[in-house]
Amino acid sequence: MRIVMLGPPGAGKGTYASRLTKILGVPHISTGDMVREEIRAQTELGRKIKQYSDKGELVPDEIIIQLLSNRLEKPDAEKGYILDGFPRTINQAEALDKISKVDLVINLNVPDDIIITRLSNRVVCRKCGAIYNLLTLKPKKEGVCDKCGGELYQRRDDKPEVIKERLEVYRKKTEPLIDYYRRKGVLKDVRCDSLMTPPEVIVEQIMKIINEEEKKGKD
Repeated sequence: MRIVMLGPPGAGKGTYASRLTKILGVPHISTGDMVREEIRAQTELGRKIKQYSDKGELVPDEIIIQLLSNRLEKPDAEKGYILDGFPRTINQAEALDKISKVDLVINLNVPDDIIITRLSNRVVCRKCGAIYNLLTLKPKKEGVCDKCGGELYQRRDDKPEVIKERLEVYRKKTEPLIDYYRRKGVLKDVRCDSLMTPPEVIVEQIMKIINEEEKKGKD
């Protein structure tokens, strides 16, 4: 099944996708991770991307779409994928339609106050990128990653005032996608109204939707 995770920053797209990928046996594809990997590997495309990021400019759609198209051709994506961080605009959604059929869009509905509290308590490992939350998913040792022992830090864009700006940008650019996919009949809403709801509870809700959609496809 080809799935897109949709939702504002801090809604839990990556958290849920990383759990779903193990259950479904399809890759979790994060365009953000792909961009960082290209830069790290210093590929020709990575050097192009770095030029944009060094200037603080957005990477053009055609570069992201080329990256994604290459990734979807890999054997592990034949049975499906979970896409996280793409599409962000109608133009990107239309481009995705040309390279792959989307079976299901999970739209995560999370109130702003929960997102702001969640993100402002998020810390990330400098070494391996693992994500923790000082309220709901604490590391065993303060400031140290459980997985690799790396240093944990707070990203600049996880400060409350920046989060509010990011939510505004999301509403303007990405929320139109909700109507776009709803009209196509592939969008399903999943709501989380409590900061303390364990990820497994939401994953269970998403799996229920996936199983229902798969059952419909067989009928």
